[in-house]
Amino acid sequence: MSQLPVIVGFGGISPAGRSSFHHGFRRLILDKLEDSERTETLLDLATLMGLASFKDNSFIDQNGDTTSVSDLLEAIRPQICNSTLIRRIEKECFDVHKVTFNKPAKVNTEEPISFTLRTRHLPLNTPENWELKPLSATQVEVTLKGDLDVIFPDFQEAKVQSAGQLPTGFKPGKLYQSRNHPRNLQMTVFSASDAVQSSGIPWDKIADSVRPDQIGVYASNSIGQLDDFGFGGLTKYPSIGKRTTSKQMPLGYAQMPADFVNAYILGSVGVTGGALGACATYLYNLRSAVNDIRSGRRKVVLVGGSDAPVTPEIIEGFRSMGALAENKDLLALDGLSELSADDYRKVCRPFGNNCGFTIAESSQFTLLMSDDLALELGADIYGSVPEVFVNADGHKKSISAPGIGNYITLGKAAALVRSMLGETSLQQRSFVQAHGTSTPQNRVTESHVINQTAKAFGIQDWNVAALKCFLGHSQGTAGGDQLNLSMGVWKYGYIPGILTTTEFASDIHASNLQLNNKHTEVGAQGMDSVILNSKGFGGNNASAVVLAPHITRQMLLKRHGQAAIDRYQDKLEITRETAAAYDQDSIKGLTQPIYLYDHNVLAGEDLDISDQEIKLPGYSQSVSLDVSNPYEDMN
Repeated sequence: MSQLPVIVGFGGISPAGRSSFHHGFRRLILDKLEDSERTETLLDLATLMGLASFKDNSFIDQNGDTTSVSDLLEAIRPQICNSTLIRRIEKECFDVHKVTFNKPAKVNTEEPISFTLRTRHLPLNTPENWELKPLSATQVEVTLKGDLDVIFPDFQEAKVQSAGQLPTGFKPGKLYQSRNHPRNLQMTVFSASDAVQSSGIPWDKIADSVRPDQIGVYASNSIGQLDDFGFGGLTKYPSIGKRTTSKQMPLGYAQMPADFVNAYILGSVGVTGGALGACATYLYNLRSAVNDIRSGRRKVVLVGGSDAPVTPEIIEGFRSMGALAENKDLLALDGLSELSADDYRKVCRPFGNNCGFTIAESSQFTLLMSDDLALELGADIYGSVPEVFVNADGHKKSISAPGIGNYITLGKAAALVRSMLGETSLQQRSFVQAHGTSTPQNRVTESHVINQTAKAFGIQDWNVAALKCFLGHSQGTAGGDQLNLSMGVWKYGYIPGILTTTEFASDIHASNLQLNNKHTEVGAQGMDSVILNSKGFGGNNASAVVLAPHITRQMLLKRHGQAAIDRYQDKLEITRETAAAYDQDSIKGLTQPIYLYDHNVLAGEDLDISDQEIKLPGYSQSVSLDVSNPYEDMN
């Protein structure tokens, strides 16, 4: 009997704000919310962004004055809205007016040039036209003449000036002792902590309920940490005269989000890993979790991703591929002479007339359990993930071009929904979270994939959403954005519209699709399932089936019976009270990420090892060494 992987917690930080308790989703449909919910999300953003704080049971504004919630939000709501989601790149990331593009050149000096160089070592292999005269132990006079290879510093206006950035003013590294961690890993600490604490069950209680090796962490990103504290500095510093540090190499690896979770948040000794699959990376890691839980090898798995690619170097790399929406192309597309702040917010237009994707940063984590453990602990169940399908493209001409693999993944996902929930549910109560990158190529190829699948399964008007219109493309974490924000549909009953696309392009395939540029009200139980779709560079395709909480509850009732569900409900109330308390503290800016540095560090001498089990100090249960032979028929 396969265990059903159920979602019991989720969290993170994206351009829409904090993901837990649907705050990120609320930011997308802000005007559809009731006043109390909208107020909570705006306050949450205000404290994240440093626009407000909470002290002595009152909110404090930036001037340090006590203020009412209504007065506070009236003053800062426009600033909050304008400083979230996609927008013009801010100086917190880099100065778009002064991007370094140094120019190499040869110059000829007819007259000798002399200067003093401070150094402890004379240059090796000195050119013939250099004359060196030591002045002291640390200084040498250099005189040179003739042809010289020089680099002139040059600064240019960035050709790409929009991105999905975390809310302005949010600095995850200031919430804990970040110790020069790359931005990605700072985001990881915040996001993984948010996901774990959002469950409403203390992690110690979860860990004590299972053996240590029944816990798993699968988390990574698509291109590693490429800012100055990671691989970016590692490759750049020697050429600009800066010292390479001992942290840049190890902290640059793409699997490092999982390593940080194990070492500093959970203290897990269970299975770990970080799959890489370009834009499908998050769903690759989700697939590992689903397979582990279904097989019974794991009872609890934290899945995550963290990407921080809003740097001049990464943007230039994608721009040189022709993948990003450049200013000049946006001006031509809209017939404008200059771009306003509102224009920058609308650059990502999935399935519309577009000219490239918009890069973004995001960090998302999702906590999954086996269905029996979730009931035992009284976990709040937000949905379930029965399967994730992954297929490659086969032979390709260009490694970055789309191929056929996505037809297979999406077709299998649709077939599973039909098999589990029936044809009517698939045709009338399912929707698709499209990859929806906003490139001319993607709008044609992905719309064809979804439309052909709809035709094959008799779906007349398949609802298609595309969250990148709000957030941008967070690379390997994009699937996490889709998963964590999609669960808001079952809380608030709206499928977010593709608001930035005023008119869908004439070359897309949409005969059997329902594309909306307004939010679509479907009701909290109007959708039984969503299929998350990812199409990545190199032929990395993934489609994940996510079942609604009301469907998941029906399945659990059938498997476990009413008596077990009744016992579960009693525990659930306590879980929800604890989770709500965490949420309220977070809204007030009173919570801190979990960061356990130099905590319960064990060495081999600390373990109690026998031929039957390994006991670890500080862990409630032991690791069993009762490993059966899976190949008995071959012995």
